[in-house]
Amino acid sequence: LLFRCIPFKYREERSNAGFGRILEVLMISSPSGPGLLFPKGGWENDETVEEAAVREAVEEAGVRGDLMGFLGVYPFKSKTHQDEFCPEGLCKASMFALLVKEELNSWPEQSTRNRKWLPITEAAENCRHAWMRDALLQSFVKWHDENTMSKGKDR
Repeated sequence: LLFRCIPFKYREERSNAGFGRILEVLMISSPSGPGLLFPKGGWENDETVEEAAVREAVEEAGVRGDLMGFLGVYPFKSKTHQDEFCPEGLCKASMFALLVKEELNSWPEQSTRNRKWLPITEAAENCRHAWMRDALLQSFVKWHDENTMSKGKDR
């Protein structure tokens, strides 16, 4: 079982109609190939699932924030997790929404990863894996719309 979070924030934007908020999610590059990902990893023996998700956001993406909601569990195939016990490489990822409060100037994996803030539609186009796109467009967007005051106006 792995843990991923979808880090998000709001960017203020000025238009002819006044000021508005644009919802953005943070994606990261991977040294193993093209496309963008959400931060992920496993957990240590002395931490909870939630603590692991927050730690991975710091290590891989250089952001700190508050876990705001559980988005679901997504099955996927992993080439790096194939072994004699699981030749198919079947894995599951628990997904969380993370409201970013701080972007770090330096973080453990910054030499191998780039981070990029994207609006939802652009993030969906850049997801490396279809299951991640589903998590973003179905679970995260639904969770966001149900749990924000603006009820969908921040996209």
